Amino acid sequence: MKVNNNKIVSISKYFFHMSNVFLIFIYTYPGSFFGCWIYNDCKTQPQLTSDFTFFSSNHVYAFFLVSLFGFISYSKKSAFIRIITYLFFISIFLELLHLVIPSRGFESKDLYGNIAGVSISLIIFLIFKLRKKK
Repeated sequence: MKVNNNKIVSISKYFFHMSNVFLIFIYTYPGSFFGCWIYNDCKTQPQLTSDFTFFSSNHVYAFFLVSLFGFISYSKKSAFIRIITYLFFISIFLELLHLVIPSRGFESKDLYGNIAGVSISLIIFLIFKLRKKK
């Protein structure tokens, strides 16, 4: 079975937009949405893996996935710079919002995790893009 690039881009755009909306929802939710849902305790944040030294692991994973979908979806030269700018902007902006959202708090480890997730995704995407040209 052969899948063409247009189909992959269409599917990726769907996942990018849906995950982006969901990410904005969970970031602006007052408290831990997943803690409320899983533990019935909005103050407890589930942890996928233990945090990295300087980064929140959950934030790295979330922004890595959203960013990868975004880079695949908008890899054309005209939109690529805009998606990079948007992803770095949203990774910083959403964490800064925690300064004003009740039951949320700004943490530098979370901000660094957001930025690391976007950066790692960008590096991996560019490596694959360069390898594909060769």
